[in-house]
Amino acid sequence: MHVEETLLFILAAVAVIVVVRTIAEKTGLPAAALLTIVGITYAVLPGPNVELEPELIMTYVIPPLLYSAALDASLLDIRRHMRTVVSLSVLLVLATALLIGFGISWWVGGATLAAGIALGAAVAPPDPVAALAVGRRAGLPPKLITLIQGEGLLNDATALTILTVAIAASTGDGFSFPAATLEFFIKAAGGVVAGIVVAFVVRYLRRLRRDPLTANAISLAVPLAAYVLAESVHTSGVLAVVIAGLIIGHDSSRHSEAASRLQTSAVWRLVDFLLEGLVFLLIGQQLPTVVEGLSEYSVSTVVIAVGVTVGVTLLLRPLWLILTQLLPQSLHMRLGGEPVAMAESDAVDPVRVARIREKALTGKEVTALSWAGTRGVISLAAIFTLPESVPNRDLLHFCAFVVVLVTLLGQGLTFAPLVQWLGLRANKADEARERNEARSASVQAALDRLDEIQEEKHDHVEDVAIEHQRKQLEVRLERYRRRLDMLEKAESDQVPVSPQYEAALMVRRKVIEAQREELLRWRDMGSLNDEGLRILERELDFEERMLPDRASKA
Repeated sequence: MHVEETLLFILAAVAVIVVVRTIAEKTGLPAAALLTIVGITYAVLPGPNVELEPELIMTYVIPPLLYSAALDASLLDIRRHMRTVVSLSVLLVLATALLIGFGISWWVGGATLAAGIALGAAVAPPDPVAALAVGRRAGLPPKLITLIQGEGLLNDATALTILTVAIAASTGDGFSFPAATLEFFIKAAGGVVAGIVVAFVVRYLRRLRRDPLTANAISLAVPLAAYVLAESVHTSGVLAVVIAGLIIGHDSSRHSEAASRLQTSAVWRLVDFLLEGLVFLLIGQQLPTVVEGLSEYSVSTVVIAVGVTVGVTLLLRPLWLILTQLLPQSLHMRLGGEPVAMAESDAVDPVRVARIREKALTGKEVTALSWAGTRGVISLAAIFTLPESVPNRDLLHFCAFVVVLVTLLGQGLTFAPLVQWLGLRANKADEARERNEARSASVQAALDRLDEIQEEKHDHVEDVAIEHQRKQLEVRLERYRRRLDMLEKAESDQVPVSPQYEAALMVRRKVIEAQREELLRWRDMGSLNDEGLRILERELDFEERMLPDRASKA
C-alpha cells in the first residue's frame, strides 16, 4: 500500500470500529462478532486487502492487549482461584493440543503428529476479550470474570511454548518429551522472572518521576519492554507481559499518583478500543488467504480435518471442566480433609484454608465457562507462523480459521442469551454493600487521622480548618451509613433505588453544569483566557467524574 492508501485504510478502519461499537451498544450484540462479520464482508469485495503479519501481531498488538487486561485483573482473585486457572490455562491447553494432534495425524492422510499438535496449540487458548465484554454486559458474577481473565492471561504462554516445540519437531529438528518439558518450564520461569524485573524497574522509575505524562509514557512502553526482554533470552514474552501487568496493576494504588492513574486508565481504554477493533477486523479479512490453498485437498479431507479440530475444541472444554470439578472433592475426602466450615478454625493451617476455600463450580457456572471459550487473533497469528515446510500447512490454516469463526460468531453471539437463561448474574446489592463498607472505613480512618493531627499540634494548622474537614467527613460518613442501612434491608440482589440519593446526584450535576456554563460565559466575554478555562474546567471534570453514572453503582 502507498502512504495515501494506508492512511485512508486506517481512517476507514477507525470509522468502522466507531460505527460497529455504536451498533453493538444499541443492540446488545457483541462488537467482536460484528467486526469480524464486517471484515469478512470487506474481504470478499474487490479491492486491496490486509493480510495478517504474525510477527507484527505477536510483537506490537498482543502484548499491549494482554498488559491492559492484566492491569484490570485482580492478582489476589487469580491467586485465590489458582487451581482452576492453572487447570484451564496449562493442562487444558496441553490436552487440547495433544488430542487435536493425534486426531489430525490419525484421520488426515499425510499429516504428521507434530503438525497436528501445532494446530492444536494454536487453537487451544481462548481469547478473553470477546467473552469478557459480553460477560460484563450480561452481569457475570465476579468469580467467573476472574476465571475467564486468569485463563486468558496465562494460556497464551502455554500454547506458544507447545507450538514452538511442535514446529521444531515438524521441521525435522527432532522431538524429545523430557527436553520439551524442560524447555516449557525454562520458558515459563524465565517469563515470570522477566515480568518481575520489569515491574520492579517501573516501580523505581515511578519514584523518580511522578508527573502524569511520564507515567503514561512508561506505561505504554512496559508491555513492549517486558516482551522484548523475555524474548531476547528465549523465554516467554507473553507471560512476562502478563506478570508485569498483574504486579504493576496490584501496586498502582501504592506507587502512583492520582492524576497519573486517571490519565493512564483513559489512555489504555483508548488503546484497547482501537486495537481490539483492529484485530477483529483483521480476523475477517484473512478469509481469502486461508481458502486459496485448499484446492489441492479433497472435500472429505477438509471436512474431516475441520470436524476433528472444531469437535475437540468445543467438546473437550465442558468435559474437562466437569471432570476437574469432581476430582478435587474426592481427593479431599481420601486425604481426610476437613470441610470448609471446619477449615475456618484458628487451629487450621491458613495456607491449607486458602486452598480449600476455592469451592467447586456449580453446573450453571460450568455451562457458562464452557461457552466462554471464544478464540481470537492470537490463534491465527500463531498458526500463520508455521514454516512452509510443514506438511498440510494450508489445511491447518483453514482449520484454525474455522475454529476462530465458529467460536467467535457462534459462541460470541449466543453467550449473553445463555448467561441470562442460566440466571447467572452478579449480586449488585452485595457489591454495593462492600463498596460502601469500604468507603465508611476509609472515612473513619480519615477522622482518626484528624484527631492525631489535632493532638500533635502541627504548626500552621488551624483548628478551624480541621473542624471544617471533620464536618465534611462526618456528613459523608453519615450518607454512607444510611446507604448501608438501605442495602442491608434490600430483599433482592439488585441495588435499591433511593429517591433522595437520585435527587442529590441530579442536584450536584446541575450545579456543576451551571458552573461550567458560567466559566464559558466568562471566556466568551474575554474575562477568562482559554488556559484558565481549561484549568478550572478540569477541576469540574474531576469532580463530575467522581459521581456514579447511576445510583446502582453507589
